[in-house]
Amino acid sequence: MVAESNTNQRAARRWTLGNILFWLVATLLLLGIVWSSVQVVQAFWGQYSQQNETSARAENYQQTATSIAPPAVESGYDNGDVRLVQFATNTPNSSELPTSTPGSSGLATNTPAVAATSVPATPIPEDVNRETTPIPLPTFFAVQDASVQQIAGTAVPPRAAVIPRDYELVNILLMGSDGEITADNTLRTDTMIIVSINTEVGSVSMLTLPRDLFVYVPTPTMVRLNTVYGIGESFGWSGGGFGLMRETIFYNFGIQLHYYALVNLSGLEQIVDAVGGVDVAVDCAYRDFALVGAEVPDAAVVTDEEALEYTLPVGYYHFSGAEALWYARTRGNSDDFDRGRRQERLLRAIYRAALDTGQLANLPTLWSELTQVVQTDVPLDLVLGLLPVALNLDTSRIRTFGLIRTYHTTPWQPTEGSFAGQFVQLPNADPLAELFFDFYQPPTQSRLEMAGATVAVYNGTQNENWDLVASERLREAGINSYAAGSAPSQD
Repeated sequence: MVAESNTNQRAARRWTLGNILFWLVATLLLLGIVWSSVQVVQAFWGQYSQQNETSARAENYQQTATSIAPPAVESGYDNGDVRLVQFATNTPNSSELPTSTPGSSGLATNTPAVAATSVPATPIPEDVNRETTPIPLPTFFAVQDASVQQIAGTAVPPRAAVIPRDYELVNILLMGSDGEITADNTLRTDTMIIVSINTEVGSVSMLTLPRDLFVYVPTPTMVRLNTVYGIGESFGWSGGGFGLMRETIFYNFGIQLHYYALVNLSGLEQIVDAVGGVDVAVDCAYRDFALVGAEVPDAAVVTDEEALEYTLPVGYYHFSGAEALWYARTRGNSDDFDRGRRQERLLRAIYRAALDTGQLANLPTLWSELTQVVQTDVPLDLVLGLLPVALNLDTSRIRTFGLIRTYHTTPWQPTEGSFAGQFVQLPNADPLAELFFDFYQPPTQSRLEMAGATVAVYNGTQNENWDLVASERLREAGINSYAAGSAPSQD
């Protein structure tokens, strides 16, 4: 009887403990569902508010251009018949004069050999899935060391150390050419953006290469980077223009390119128009003349009637394809480095428009049409494999990189050859190695946590839509934000 009583007591305790655990687990699950729902609702409400705010003011974007334009101030410098006008928000126009190179010979000294830069490892985000299936990539053969020490009066740099790849990455070189509007029909790739897609983390990095980089090409020669593709095409290099570009990029920067996409001006215009135009936050006033093959944006104002010079003020605008070309190409009061930043922003805008219109999801069926305006070796199978990443890509996982003049590069003028006397930029090996190492890393956990917060941006100025401009810049920096309209007070 005693044994039976003990057995019954133990059974009762097990039942009680099991019942408690059951309700505890159920309660935790319920709390988790409620917390997740709150987060989803908050994120949806922020996006919904942003879309409503943008839509409500879309019709007024163009009409507010004149009121946004800052007052003109005559510079006091009289350049013949052209009056120079300065604006408070203009991007500073950096000097293009080369720095003097030490040494009595007047020639550049040899660049020291690049050692592997020691950079602390970036913490891997906690939600990284490292069990993805590797994507097959093209075979690449290593580039040999240069056999000469000096070309065109410029020291030949040693081959760069290979940047380590710790993730499954697909590197695609996006190039834009202006060959259709040049008098000599020369193929120059003035736009060069490396897009690195991390298929493990689901992130994207973009890095713009300035066209005036003066690099070693294994033909061998030293040329501007924007001429390399055309040289490879003209001289029948193995793999054509992209084959020579791959070897050049690998030699000078230690980065392997897997695929490429090349589009001319009219092709880019067609792409922008196909997605219904793009919304762009212009965070700096740009001044320039009308450009061949592009249209001055409707929002631009004439600031010099005699010279027919236009200024696009700070604001939030909807651009057609031809207007987007003017924004992406202008350098009147800017430079090549800033132009690269604008071109990255335009790519973001195209991606956002294609996603919003549903055309990104239909990309496989539109692939044959797209390849009519884009020359590429990206196979359709790869597009299908990367499409889930593109459709689910969060803006906090898109990072943009650019070179800083006089830090990543050194201004230079070759003393010999076809580029003698021209202003170019010599790559600085060590800072570039650090930049490309960071370029290969996914967003840090701190960046993702920062993106988890939501910042409301209010407009405390008299300039319409500046909250849209500011919130867009914050999102580019990895901070989740939305435009909240006019501030309650402008004091």
